[in-house]
Amino acid sequence: MSRQKIASGRPWESIVGYSRAVRAGNLVFVSGTTGTNEKGEVVAPGDPYQQTVQTLKNIQWALEQAGVGLAQVVRTRMFVTDISRWQEYARAHAEFFGEIRPATSMVEVSRLISPDMVVEVEADAVAD
Repeated sequence: MSRQKIASGRPWESIVGYSRAVRAGNLVFVSGTTGTNEKGEVVAPGDPYQQTVQTLKNIQWALEQAGVGLAQVVRTRMFVTDISRWQEYARAHAEFFGEIRPATSMVEVSRLISPDMVVEVEADAVAD
C-alpha cells in the first residue's frame, strides 16, 4: 500500500514527529489541527468560532494535498476547551460540513498545547 505524508511546516510537526496528514491507499487521516496561520501563530486567540473556521481551512488544505476534499470526510473529532460555547464551534463546523454530515464528536479538554488555542480537530476521509 502506498503512503503519502503531508507536512504543513508548522513548528510542532518536527518537534513531535508527526505529519499533518497521511494518505494510506484510499484513506486519509488528518492529525489534530488548530487555528494557526502559515507562520504557526494562533488566529483569533480565545475565539471559538474564528479559530474553528481557521482550523477547518487548515484541514481542507491538508485534504487537498492528499488529493481529496471535504466531501470525502467521514469522521471529525473536535476537542474544545469550553464546551459551554459549543454552539460557536458547531456553527463553524456546520458551515464546512452541513451537507456532508460526517460522523463527529465534540469533547471538552482541560487545555491544548497553547493557552490561546480553544479548539483542535481531527478528520478522516475516504477517497472515491
